[in-house]
Amino acid sequence: MDELNRIEELRKQLHEYNYKYYVLNQPTISDQEFDFLMHELIDLESRHPEFADPNSPSNRVGSDLNQEFIHVKHKYPMLSLANTYNEQDVADFYNSVKRGLKGEDFDICCEMKYDGLSISLTYINGKLVRGVTRGDGVNGDDVTANVKTIRCIPLVLHGQEYPSEFEIRGEILLPWNEFERLNRQREASEEPLFANPRNAASGTLKSQNSKLVANRHLDSYLYYLLGDNLPCDGHYENLMEAQRWGFKISKGMKKVKTLQEIYDFIEYWDSERKNLPVATDGIVLKVNSIRQQNALGYTAKSPRWAIAYKYKAERACTPLQEVTFQVGRTGAITPVANMQAVQLAGTTVKRATLNNEDFIRSFDLHIGDYVYVEKGGEIIPKIVGVDVTKRSFDAKPIDFITHCPECGSELIRIDGESAHYCPNDSGCPPQIKGRIEHFISRKAMNIDSLGPETVDEYYRRGLIKNFADLYDIHVQDINGFDGKKEKSAVKIVKGIADSKNVPFERLVYALGIRFVGETSAKLLARHFKNIDSLANASMEDLQQIAGVGEVMAGSVIGYFHNPVNMEIVNRLRSYGLKMQLSGEQVDTSSNILSGKSIVISGVFKYHSRDEYKQIIESNGGKNVGSISGKTSFILAGDNMGPSKLEKAGRLGVDIVSEDEFLKMI
Repeated sequence: MDELNRIEELRKQLHEYNYKYYVLNQPTISDQEFDFLMHELIDLESRHPEFADPNSPSNRVGSDLNQEFIHVKHKYPMLSLANTYNEQDVADFYNSVKRGLKGEDFDICCEMKYDGLSISLTYINGKLVRGVTRGDGVNGDDVTANVKTIRCIPLVLHGQEYPSEFEIRGEILLPWNEFERLNRQREASEEPLFANPRNAASGTLKSQNSKLVANRHLDSYLYYLLGDNLPCDGHYENLMEAQRWGFKISKGMKKVKTLQEIYDFIEYWDSERKNLPVATDGIVLKVNSIRQQNALGYTAKSPRWAIAYKYKAERACTPLQEVTFQVGRTGAITPVANMQAVQLAGTTVKRATLNNEDFIRSFDLHIGDYVYVEKGGEIIPKIVGVDVTKRSFDAKPIDFITHCPECGSELIRIDGESAHYCPNDSGCPPQIKGRIEHFISRKAMNIDSLGPETVDEYYRRGLIKNFADLYDIHVQDINGFDGKKEKSAVKIVKGIADSKNVPFERLVYALGIRFVGETSAKLLARHFKNIDSLANASMEDLQQIAGVGEVMAGSVIGYFHNPVNMEIVNRLRSYGLKMQLSGEQVDTSSNILSGKSIVISGVFKYHSRDEYKQIIESNGGKNVGSISGKTSFILAGDNMGPSKLEKAGRLGVDIVSEDEFLKMI
């Protein structure tokens, strides 16, 4: 029983430290001390699984295990708010409330409109039991395991004065600093950047790996309490109570009476919100009394007692000082505008991509031009216009470069492509290092003990000139001159050795063939089944595969006809990497679904969603996330969302049951 007492004591302590750090922003112990206590708890819980608690602080770290999201019907529908963009609409809302309440006195609660992913949290007897996304407003995804990794969301409430059961709603957010860190990482590995923190937060919370969710440090603000036995009639007052229970409630809230007070609140936060650590895009106005909310009621789509005022997209005008040119992993040349620094949507902006030569020409950009930069919806900075009235008489138009800024090779532009490329893929340093970084990335060979900085160091030292050289690295090569790096060196060498077990289709992706993405690599691997068949494929052979066009086929042929690339491939073969599909994959693969785009929806009896995705791909089909006129059919399990059913019926898309699908293949 001593260890059980210690487990309970640690849980209580860690819940309190979490609350003080993430909600109150008043840490009372160091990160090192917190981590020490957490490790002690995890160790004790692993030794005593009989004492498991779903709301233990140890659940904050997440799990590598994939999870399936089930659809849950909301007890109270999650309706969207009507939007307005001007003060007249705000006045119309205010006056309609006044008419609806027949002159009865009322208060309006003004609060920030956070730009994230809506979430509904249910608590029973002071413990978190379920977290559900908004979904279609009627049904949402159960993301409880992921919600538990968000440190500011209490797993166990403070005090005793809360209702026995209630629901609290809010927004899941990715803070600006985490958003920028994440995009720096993605830019370094040439992955598509997240357009805004909302998309990043949504993608993160929908991840089926809760450990990844934990590592992205999501935040949350709660803004609406629902239930049968709430402490107060006032919405504002209820949130103040919820704050005492341990919830993170926005300090940007104010209860007002007059229209002018609403205007003052909107004006104040139009500038002050730029100092907030998370993205916002407006103000929400709510009638404060729940009794009055119920009296006003709802339209078919939104409540009559609330409205959202949206701020206009932020824009700034700043001088364009210089255009530089970056070389990516595939040799694509990206022009970058370097501008005089300006504050925009909470961040300092001084660089923006210019995409390609056509983009530059479309604005007739000159050096020294005053350009308009926008972060509409808090997006990545982009140039949206030029103030030609400020252009100096001697301003010179921007000339797109003709030769690679890194290796001097003459650039090429492929017909039908907007980008220029450096063709020297085996001798251009950024391409070489970029291809190595791509090779080791998570979706490729997954050598997570290496990173861009280490690749750069090994390249500068001459240890690696291509990714095949990784397999010649020994511990003594990288353990430091005094052997102090031996532990990390052993880990790196082991990670490289373990990558030899990565499946063939991921090896095809890891090769970094231009225009061949993750999905295309799977299609190529499963069609040709081994590296030699792929390397010897003709243009006609390649274009038989759905989704492989002339440009991609030409790139594949060009890659394998390059002696330098074939030498690397043969070296990888000699090191024991997988150069063909496994026997099991060959036995279960077919082209029966070739050319079909399939949406998966619902909960299944025989296989998980991930397993069905693999089955579809191994039989030549393509997984797609949303329904369109091009969708071949929907593989539907139980609890398929009503909005998808309605859209499928409207577009005439077939719905195939799990049993029908298994017979089909």
